[in-house]
Amino acid sequence: MSAALVEQAPAKINLTLRVLGRRGDGYHELESLVAFADIADTLALQPANETVLDIAGPFAAASGPVADNLVLKAATALRQRVNGLKAGHFRLQKNIPVAGGLGGGSADAAAALRLLARVNDLPSGDARLAAAALAVGADVPVCLESRPRVMRGVGERLAPPVELPQLAAVLVNPGVPLSTRDVFAAFAVTPGKTENISPVPRAAVGLFDYLKVNGNDLTAAAIARAPVVAEVLRTLSGLPGARFAAMSGSGPTCFALFASPAEAAAAARRVQSENKQWWVQGASIGGQP
Repeated sequence: MSAALVEQAPAKINLTLRVLGRRGDGYHELESLVAFADIADTLALQPANETVLDIAGPFAAASGPVADNLVLKAATALRQRVNGLKAGHFRLQKNIPVAGGLGGGSADAAAALRLLARVNDLPSGDARLAAAALAVGADVPVCLESRPRVMRGVGERLAPPVELPQLAAVLVNPGVPLSTRDVFAAFAVTPGKTENISPVPRAAVGLFDYLKVNGNDLTAAAIARAPVVAEVLRTLSGLPGARFAAMSGSGPTCFALFASPAEAAAAARRVQSENKQWWVQGASIGGQP
């Protein structure tokens, strides 16, 4: 029996998220600066004849029916595009909160595609991988490489990777799942928005200003669905040393950025001690493309 292959599925952080308009198909045109954290799910694949999935970890119970998991949907999508695709027994260690705005399911699907590419000797640039990724979900394409970049459209238009400073962060999830569909249902599009063509700053000071200008357009809609998001943002914004705080994706997970890992670690301890029911994690975000 061959050894299991392993891939990390890092949490996706929407450092910005602008909604440019509503498309004719009902989806929204988005523009988001995406980076990845050093918090990750872990996915292993043991090659075998039958394709199955086992889930463990702190968020396994919240992951829903196994048959609906995006790991298996990714395998199905790639099998539809690659004749004779070899797969096997997937084992997922679920460490990222479910329905938390961190793209955990999308990251898992992308990790599954990378594992299947390895088993089937597909090059990383194979167009069938990208097509399968988009078929599974809008956030899966950007998770395939897990590199900082701006994504546009519904997630299919990926700008070249960008260089970001290593950002010390605190991530907070208040433990209230928030459906992306529900957040968009509460969102009112502001007409007249256009793409931001200014380059992403490479230095931390300029980057913080860039993030403040662009923000997350879904924040108010998320608060309307889950008022605790406002409490999380107030808590993070008031932390000593916090340079920027915002919601990731459609929430409810929020993050704060700090000048140093020591400040972030102290902030994480403080938030956890005062809010024991919240999921709180120090993290490193960004870095080299």
